[in-house]
Amino acid sequence: MRAMNKLAAAILYWGFLALVLGFCPAGAAAGEAPAAHYPPPLASYQDAAADSIGRVLAGRLRQEPFNAVATAMFFLAIVHTFLAPKLTHLSRRFEERHQAALAARAAAGQPAREEVSFVAKMLHLLGEIELVFGLWVVPLLIALAVAKGGDAARNYLSHGLNFTEPAFVVVIMTIAASRPVLHLAERLMALLAGLGGGSAPAWWLAILTVGPLLGSFITEPAAMTICAMLLADKLYRRRPRPAFAYATLGLLFVNVSVGGTLTHFAAPPVLMVAAKWNWGLAHMFRHFGIEAALGIIVSNLLYFFWFRKDFQSLAPATQNRAPKPAPTPFWISAAHVLFLAWTVVNNHYPALFIGGFLFYLAFVQATEHHQGELSLRPALLVGLFLAGLVVHGGLQGWWIAPVLSRLSEGPLFLSAIVLTSFNDNAMITYLASFVPDLTEAMKHAVVAGAVAGGGLTIIANAPNPAGQSLLARFFPEGVSAPRLFAGALLPTIIVAAVFFFLR
Repeated sequence: MRAMNKLAAAILYWGFLALVLGFCPAGAAAGEAPAAHYPPPLASYQDAAADSIGRVLAGRLRQEPFNAVATAMFFLAIVHTFLAPKLTHLSRRFEERHQAALAARAAAGQPAREEVSFVAKMLHLLGEIELVFGLWVVPLLIALAVAKGGDAARNYLSHGLNFTEPAFVVVIMTIAASRPVLHLAERLMALLAGLGGGSAPAWWLAILTVGPLLGSFITEPAAMTICAMLLADKLYRRRPRPAFAYATLGLLFVNVSVGGTLTHFAAPPVLMVAAKWNWGLAHMFRHFGIEAALGIIVSNLLYFFWFRKDFQSLAPATQNRAPKPAPTPFWISAAHVLFLAWTVVNNHYPALFIGGFLFYLAFVQATEHHQGELSLRPALLVGLFLAGLVVHGGLQGWWIAPVLSRLSEGPLFLSAIVLTSFNDNAMITYLASFVPDLTEAMKHAVVAGAVAGGGLTIIANAPNPAGQSLLARFFPEGVSAPRLFAGALLPTIIVAAVFFFLR
């Protein structure tokens, strides 16, 4: 264990040293040539006359060989996302072994050598899906600094990228996940469920219909959190049969993925392109909102009638003995809504929405007796994921632009659905934003496909891991990827058909 610690420390030390040396210029003599800039503009490749995609990509690699390195890092990060669940499982096994070893030493009266398993903690870190792209930024920047010089890497980060969207996501998610906002959303769903007598079917319909659509205002991750918590209490605690449990989980993931498209600020795949494509609130509601709501309603009704007998066979409801927090005063909830509104209105101006966030933190501190624990970790993880995506995605335009530009609307729509099931949908739309001269129909196709496929896997949409972590305890063998895919397939087909044929 100590040898492992020394090896990890050496790797971190030399990696950090290489990064520092790479970013430190060798000299600053007067008249020194300006630093090289990377990546080169797409127009500089001048390969419009190439007659095949293979010739285009080969020519661009000959002109700029580092493209291969940047893309290799990007695909290694994608492979890492597939391995993340296995790494998390391994971390648990190492932790269990470590705890067993500690117990054995304690029983023998021997002092513990290591209170914490370094290997288990590192594997757990590497298994955090939201950290993957951020972690792979480190070797990418080291390689860029070595190949192009520290100034080129520094200029790429400071002048070539815009991190407004990741910063906005951190702020809006933190405010939206606060107890007053979540209580407000829960009251609305309780009101609608009350129209059906507060029965299990009424709660099921209210949660899976209203909750995802609320994600357009309180953000998708916050909607996923409150929907998963309510489903745990109203459905999963009553032990539904596995087919119904997976169908509900798949439906939840699909509905949350499309439910955030009524606005331009709540769904990460929309947020990453809205500013660049000038998509505002009116555009999103007109071109996506109605279709999203219709797809959610049709999917819910179909599953409701399909599993209607399962509601009758649920175990009797047990009394939840967990103490409920006191109701939030109306003026506290109103203040939180105003902070949300300020953040949304000023989403393109970091100085304003970050300044407003500082006032929000002061307000939370002053009214802490009415507040819950400040939920920063989920927001920071999603923000880091999007920031890492911005860094990697900015270097992929050399191949993504010619590939996507050769697809027509239908194949582009289907490709977005398929690719989303293997990668986060925000990455798909962000890469598409680097394609010049996309028509409005093609922009609609790639975003609609990305959000339609956002429920097929755990990694297909940023809020999915949060929902999985809240509901995993109701799946004794863990959430099965094939059964989740099966549960989400029919709703995916329904919303995809609605988006494609009713656009």
